[in-house]
Amino acid sequence: MKRIGRLKVKKIRQNVYHYVLLIFFFLIFISPIVLMILSSFKEDEIQIIKDMSSIQAFLPNGPMGFENYVNVFQRMNFFKFFTNSVIITVSTIVVGICFNSMFAYALAKLEFKAKHILLPAMIALIIVPGETLSIPLLLLVNKMGLIDTYAVQIIPFVAEPFFIFLFYQFFKELPKEIMEAAIIDGSSYFGIYRRIILPLSKPVFASVIIFNALGRWGDIMWPVLVTRGEDVRPLPLAMQALFTINRNNWGDIFAFATMATLPILLLFLLFQKQFIRSIASTGVKG
Repeated sequence: MKRIGRLKVKKIRQNVYHYVLLIFFFLIFISPIVLMILSSFKEDEIQIIKDMSSIQAFLPNGPMGFENYVNVFQRMNFFKFFTNSVIITVSTIVVGICFNSMFAYALAKLEFKAKHILLPAMIALIIVPGETLSIPLLLLVNKMGLIDTYAVQIIPFVAEPFFIFLFYQFFKELPKEIMEAAIIDGSSYFGIYRRIILPLSKPVFASVIIFNALGRWGDIMWPVLVTRGEDVRPLPLAMQALFTINRNNWGDIFAFATMATLPILLLFLLFQKQFIRSIASTGVKG
């Protein structure tokens, strides 16, 4: 009985340490978001700067209101930049998911001669930094006349080796018997992909959607290179209008950052269950 009691005490102690550690990391990750949102409602610029050096930055200190948000809409056409980001991000995700998942499906479930070459090549491309390809790619799209268009911000990011690898790892674990039974029933390879593979692969699709959205929504280097005016520029480039030589209004900057961050947070909340299932299963296996 004493041994059982000691084991229970030890288990309770381990659970306490576990939850304390989780709470600690939760506070670390959530604190920048709390600071950003609260600062976006603080109307006193001096108060915002003063609070940054104390715990007051995480508290609703001083006069609060929506003045900073109103200023953002007065200083720029926020909805235009927001719409550009939505078009670029959604288009890249939709087209990319179709292309990457079909390619991974072929690599994982079909047999063809070039398979033993394509798979290692795809894995090798994952370790190539995208920045090293930016200048050659810029010269290419410039010759194609795609500069300052939506297409130049979408097409180069449709095929992603990392996303293909995620799909490949997930599809590879699906039982072959399902495909064999579907083929016996007369289903085509595309029919198997559409009616069997897709319904079973919601977790990995959620992961790819989140990762792809993060990359495209927050991308700043490529849009700087390929856009000239404001017509097709995304949100990250719009923030530079809030930084001036004489003075930076941090309330407006925090308000802009909050509005730019919320869509990604909502996207994660929408797909979080499937995303966690993908991470916990085979979605990111090595």
